[in-house]
Amino acid sequence: MEAGTLATFDPASDADSFRGALGTFVTGVTVVTTDSPEGPVAIVANSFASVSLDPPLVLWSPAKASKRFEHFAGSRRFAVHVLSADQRDVCAAIVKSKTAIKDIPTHQSHCGMPIIENALATFECNLHATHDAGDHVIVVGLVTKAHHVGGNPLVFHAGQYGEFKVT
Repeated sequence: MEAGTLATFDPASDADSFRGALGTFVTGVTVVTTDSPEGPVAIVANSFASVSLDPPLVLWSPAKASKRFEHFAGSRRFAVHVLSADQRDVCAAIVKSKTAIKDIPTHQSHCGMPIIENALATFECNLHATHDAGDHVIVVGLVTKAHHVGGNPLVFHAGQYGEFKVT
């Protein structure tokens, strides 16, 4: 579509156009990790948002159709990592394999969660609530520990990864 051309559509009957419209919103890239009977697992998510400062709550929304959904739907704790621009390889590895986290530099949190090294921010969470949301579930986490560093974030826009330069 050309810049400046407005396309109106019915999102209920035109999922591709709806996805395209949603893709115009630039998001950060996060990786959510948890432990499972198979060991640590990870999933890439751009559906991350802050919810509340008091209490400290964040949310993310896994797709029910994801092969990794079962690992996160019942998880009582998880960690959300905001990736830096130079962690595109981390993102690519996790997209390919739910267990790729075992081959990525991590350390264990105070409660045994895998924490990705060099992420811009990490939010260690206990499950606070879940809400059904169509083909996704909204997962709300109570943040029990967080840390962050400066740097350029990895971003996602219109199906492509990029970087936002912090000045």
